Amino acid sequence: MPEQPPALLVLADGSVFRGRAFGAAGERVGEVVFNTAMTGYQEVATDPSYAGQLVCMTYPHIGNYGVNPEDAEAARPWAEALIVRELSPRASNFRSEEDLAAWFERTGVVGIEGIDTRRLTRILRIRGASNGVLSTEDLDERSLEAKAKAAPSMAGQDLVQRVTCSEPYAWTEGWPARWTRDPRGDDAATEPWDPVYRIVALDFGVKRNILRSLVAHGFAPTVMPATASAEEILAQEPDGVFLSNGPGDPEPVTYAVDTIRKLMGKVPLFGICLGHQLLCLAGGARTYKLKFGHRGANHPVRDHATGAIEITSQNHGFAVDTASLADTPWGPTHTNLNDMTNAGIACGDLAAFSVQYHPEAAPGPHDAQHLFMRFRRLIAGEAVLSCPDGLEEA
Repeated sequence: MPEQPPALLVLADGSVFRGRAFGAAGERVGEVVFNTAMTGYQEVATDPSYAGQLVCMTYPHIGNYGVNPEDAEAARPWAEALIVRELSPRASNFRSEEDLAAWFERTGVVGIEGIDTRRLTRILRIRGASNGVLSTEDLDERSLEAKAKAAPSMAGQDLVQRVTCSEPYAWTEGWPARWTRDPRGDDAATEPWDPVYRIVALDFGVKRNILRSLVAHGFAPTVMPATASAEEILAQEPDGVFLSNGPGDPEPVTYAVDTIRKLMGKVPLFGICLGHQLLCLAGGARTYKLKFGHRGANHPVRDHATGAIEITSQNHGFAVDTASLADTPWGPTHTNLNDMTNAGIACGDLAAFSVQYHPEAAPGPHDAQHLFMRFRRLIAGEAVLSCPDGLEEA
């Protein structure tokens, strides 16, 4: 491996981390956050929800299994940069087609290795998520600190416009054959669904594995831009509407909130992550910025209906104010057991529900995949929603 040039990461509070550069050369500014997953660095880098962020992986050894096209969650990486303790000098996996450093260099992502990621994570946990600058060009600490302080806060930013699609498109790809597991719980994984439900997926930064999961559960999604109007959506005559994940603060995305409000009660709705927050705002709830967010593949969530604990994949820096749900149609259905924040809502009268976590599990456990089936059963009229008791048989 050739000698790596120096790189410098500086936070807005003046904290300095010197390391070695990998991937593309350059300078990136954004919110510095941490992710606790042991695997999934490729899914993290390509998740549009990480737009505007520099991601620190808390697991110390990153890059050992390389990258491949199947695991990409978008056509390009969206994370501004990746921060790791140790970059594996070689990739060893039968699915690997490229090593992480070469892929980052080709796709324009700046990386830094060789820093104390435990110290960085402790700073972010104690002081909260912070703006920072990672540079391979400007190695002056005070200069980078000034740039970090001048960077805008994540709060108040509408990043959805950066990541949404420009035109509607149909998505038909399901899980690759090696991933196939029959959502119906039988051995007929290759049998077609009957009926196949036509849905609109509003793209606030949708991950590919969400769309694959929808197809695997018998949906035919038409992906539409985040700015699509309720009239344009309903003109598709969908059986349901899916509200996707996405980056940034939900409150500035007022156009989507207005659209969702007009859809409420007219068509079944299912939201994930940012889609959950936007659905709650449409019903009159409030959101707020978390101190350091939830990012990882190991977050415990309690289902109010069953008492079951699901280990979930999460990636969000904002949350729904549980107290504000009291004056809305929504009832809480799930709670994050790490900090007791809201993790899900539902309303039977409006045939709508949403969760704050990622049931498509990329990366992450598969505990919550059943929620895609819940959406199907809701559309089919085989189930009704009630709160706080969750899902009941119709």
